[in-house]
Amino acid sequence: MTGDDRAGRRARICHIITQLELGGAQQNTLHTVAHLDRRRFQVSLVSGRGGQLDGEAAAIPDLETHFLPELAREVAPAKDVRALVRLVSLLRRLKPDLVHTHSSKAGILGRWAAHLAGVPVIVHTIHGFGFHAEMPRFRRCIFQALEARTAPLTTRFLAVSRANLEAGVRAGIFPPDKVKLVRSGVVLSAFQNGAAPGSLRADLGIPPKAPVAGMVACLKPQKAPVDFVAAAGWVSRRVPEAHFLLVGDGILREAVEGEVERLGLSSRFHLLGWRRDIPVIFKNLDLVVLTSIWEGLPRVVPEAMAAGLPVLATRVDGTPEAVREGETGFLVEPHDIETLSERMVWLMTHRDAARVMGGRGRLFVQEFDIEAMVRQQEILYGELLGPDTPRWEE
Repeated sequence: MTGDDRAGRRARICHIITQLELGGAQQNTLHTVAHLDRRRFQVSLVSGRGGQLDGEAAAIPDLETHFLPELAREVAPAKDVRALVRLVSLLRRLKPDLVHTHSSKAGILGRWAAHLAGVPVIVHTIHGFGFHAEMPRFRRCIFQALEARTAPLTTRFLAVSRANLEAGVRAGIFPPDKVKLVRSGVVLSAFQNGAAPGSLRADLGIPPKAPVAGMVACLKPQKAPVDFVAAAGWVSRRVPEAHFLLVGDGILREAVEGEVERLGLSSRFHLLGWRRDIPVIFKNLDLVVLTSIWEGLPRVVPEAMAAGLPVLATRVDGTPEAVREGETGFLVEPHDIETLSERMVWLMTHRDAARVMGGRGRLFVQEFDIEAMVRQQEILYGELLGPDTPRWEE
């Protein structure tokens, strides 16, 4: 029996995330707040306003949602201070027993707000650090210092990849006994059970037997989508029948469109914007590509594996923990367009071997089950909210 059972009420859990855009951290957070056991937990969610998933969050039954316009992705000191003040005020009113933060901005502001509001337990999930090697040194040092300064406020860290866990320990942000690995989960059944291909190829003018490579990602610098376009240009000269799909949108859309035009790929490179029918998209692909320069553990990788597709991805952070080199796909270094292109050509011209790789991926994907992710978090909450944990007075 937990302390909350003895107190005669459900434990109050509040998740805080910067913005509910179409990304893995956001989708996993929504799944968590929707599926936490309501017999044990009273759940609320705080987010910035303007994400594609705002309406989906507001529609979740028995979930109290709060959208703060001051909570935004960009660094803006005056606005960030207002967001912190609003968060402190909101948390004092909600009186959560545990605050769980996600993403870099909400991770910093949310943990400080929880500390200032007197929240007894503070959890933070690392979906990839906000600092990385390609940042200007001065900016990277600032972000790393912010993480280090905020870490002592944190009761427990969760990492979606072992690479992020080990990086945090090496950087001195937390000791090994303060962090737990909880894989970023996906709804495996949606991809394993098989969606019908639909008319996507016909709608896009792609011949039924043409090899198709696809990438699903936000069009932002982290994902390096222009690298995928550059590789497509190289591949198209060696596999003239090949087509390419890019699912997503973002600040680099204009750069992507410009590169597609420059390389003369307009008839064979299909930029689809945001889509929610990813299982259907995958049914029309021969391989999935991801060109990220840093990651936590990208959700699209286990999704592709569950769908039986080989994965061609960059060797960054948690990605090698999912993709087995030469078995379920290939790994290349970030920005190595030549090797990326060569591997893509190989997978398109050795389609039987590529299908075998995709089939192997199905065997290794079970640890990414999203229901297991939620249950692990429930167990952790129960452990942290033991009978000796201070409680808000009613």
